[in-house]
Amino acid sequence: MSDAVPRPLSTVRTAALSGRVRVPGDKSISHRALMLGALSTGKTRITGLLEGEDVIGTAKALTALGALAEKEGDTWVVTGRGVGGLSQPDGPIDFGNSGTGVRLMMGVIAGHPITVKMTGDASLTKRPMRRVLAPLKQMGLEIAEDRETLPLTLRGSDQLVPIVYELPVPSAQVKSAVLLAGLHTAGETTVLEREPTRDHTERMLRYFGADVQTERVDGKTRITVKGDAELAGRDVVVPGDPSSAAFLVCAALLVPGSDVTIEGVLVNESRTGLYVTLQEMGGDVTFTNAREEGGEPIADIRARFSRLKGVNVPAERAPSMIDEYPVLSCVASFAEGDTRMHGLAELKVKESDRLAATAAGLEANGVKATVDGDTLIVHGNGGPVAGGGIVTTHLDHRIAMAFLTMGLASEAPVTVDDTAMIATSFPQFLDLMGQLGASYREK
Repeated sequence: MSDAVPRPLSTVRTAALSGRVRVPGDKSISHRALMLGALSTGKTRITGLLEGEDVIGTAKALTALGALAEKEGDTWVVTGRGVGGLSQPDGPIDFGNSGTGVRLMMGVIAGHPITVKMTGDASLTKRPMRRVLAPLKQMGLEIAEDRETLPLTLRGSDQLVPIVYELPVPSAQVKSAVLLAGLHTAGETTVLEREPTRDHTERMLRYFGADVQTERVDGKTRITVKGDAELAGRDVVVPGDPSSAAFLVCAALLVPGSDVTIEGVLVNESRTGLYVTLQEMGGDVTFTNAREEGGEPIADIRARFSRLKGVNVPAERAPSMIDEYPVLSCVASFAEGDTRMHGLAELKVKESDRLAATAAGLEANGVKATVDGDTLIVHGNGGPVAGGGIVTTHLDHRIAMAFLTMGLASEAPVTVDDTAMIATSFPQFLDLMGQLGASYREK
């Protein structure tokens, strides 16, 4: 947990990494499978659910709202209450560090005539909620407090109004919250997006039986969900999380002699921006054994040590790799020449200001980095970075994992000031790295 005793950790420069492993289930799909299971009739059985703190928090929240979510053997079972069937909780619901969980649940709660107080940890209570609250308030959600950060008390309604809402900035979380609220309206709710964002909600809504239409109109994607929806419980297999696999792939590219395969990873094109970028940099990254499960494409990803070059990463790619920029920045440190990453405004409002935290971590380890507005420029030296620095993680799990990945190939150890929060998204990170041959020591 982010409020636990800090656990500093240092890297140990390692020999070649090798092996075949499977990363935990995708966090985005895990959250959505639980929520749609709760809004369905009958039982939803989920295998491969990510059992990190963020997702477990969503399971507990739904249970508090009357839709029991519990583990039976290796399967999670959600007893659905149907659209509009959730009930008043006995007390506040704590979402810990989960921005995805709290924002999507706002859309779920909006369509119920209940009052719910939502809160979170020290990091989550600083994160802005305005972008998701604005369209939900247009639909009929009421907020008791005159502010836009947690804790917040939401009053939902069984008389939500359908809207047409154009996203001011790309955000799968805002889109998803509006579509989930739209299930409860007497009409059609439409979201317009100028730039594509991850489409897991649309895919899973269809899988559970919702009427969702997607089309391109005048250069925009138009996603429409029909209200008064009736969803039916389904069996869901959650594929491996590409954002978690990213750290293992990047480690293999950086450590000489490495050859690593990660099995059963989600390769939805709205999530593969990092892998496209690594290939452009000269990274030996290949997809094999491609297949489809539960409406989503998956594959095994093989990565081998590579000599890399700097590239220009366009802003329009940002939505498909927004969580991977910290680890990409660490990889870019080893590349020959500059890597320019554009359109990173969203990084400033993640678990931390990831843009500033990433640049500071690079500088602390002898890597030159420049922040120019929403662009990050990493000046790679074509070889191992100096290392030797201490990285301030700001309670951000991805900052911690990114620099623990970089340090496996740096000249001197890299130390992160805390690793306790890694459990929020990837509790098996250190164990899987160890299976491949990586070493760390407590500081």
